[in-house]
Amino acid sequence: MKTFNQFGQPVGEALSNWQPRQHPSRVVLQGRYCRLEPLRVEHANALFSAYSLAEDTRSWTWLLREPDATAEEFAEWVANVSELSDPIHFTVIDNQTRSPVGTLSLMRIDPKNGVVEVGHVHFSPLLSRTPMSTEAQYLLMRYVFDTLGYRRYEWKCNSLNEPSRKAALRLGFQFEGRFRQALVIKGHNRDTDWFSILDKEWSALANAFESWLATDNFTADGKQKRSLGKLARSARLASFFTALHRLKARIGFANHVQASLAFDYLAIRVTLFCTAQ
Repeated sequence: MKTFNQFGQPVGEALSNWQPRQHPSRVVLQGRYCRLEPLRVEHANALFSAYSLAEDTRSWTWLLREPDATAEEFAEWVANVSELSDPIHFTVIDNQTRSPVGTLSLMRIDPKNGVVEVGHVHFSPLLSRTPMSTEAQYLLMRYVFDTLGYRRYEWKCNSLNEPSRKAALRLGFQFEGRFRQALVIKGHNRDTDWFSILDKEWSALANAFESWLATDNFTADGKQKRSLGKLARSARLASFFTALHRLKARIGFANHVQASLAFDYLAIRVTLFCTAQ
């Protein structure tokens, strides 16, 4: 919502009650399929073994560093980053096997403005394309929005990293644009694509995640019954209709039949557009 100053200039929505948020902590986040623990040196050997299950090193292509040749080298890297306050690295632990299967982090942490980015996502074959991988992302989002009260959650990736772009969109991030020639990584140019989720979008997305992660959303052999994308669209529609009815009541359209019908017609058109996507 636009607000204006004394000169009639638009200055953005007023946030009179905003206070800087807490810095994220090295917490344990428990889920149904996995849990997130702060990365520790004790995780290093199991993580290295999990990453080594991949047929090749293509999962390292988009990371900022090259793959480690030995478990000792990887353990040294873990020791160097495990106590950092930014980024804060988390290990994904499989609840069934209790083994580390991947990592991700909170980075570029900005408590003053309530902004944080998820990054350094590196999932092993034991984690990729499983309910655990979605839940790991959800647990970190829930911590940022529900516990810390941040306003903005970011995802950035190489514009050529199509799997990462698709993952961001599937998880509910909105594409915002491309920063051309943003970085030089491993001797190559990188254009960076930016995605985000805002706090006002989180409630609908959280409902979609909970519905997707529910045990009754999967068949006996582990196949999903409803996609996360469809659930997210349904949740957004529910949120849209709630906001629409509030707006109608606020404006007083209940006493103006034609205006009320126009609003309802708009709602139907939006519904048809969203369900066709």
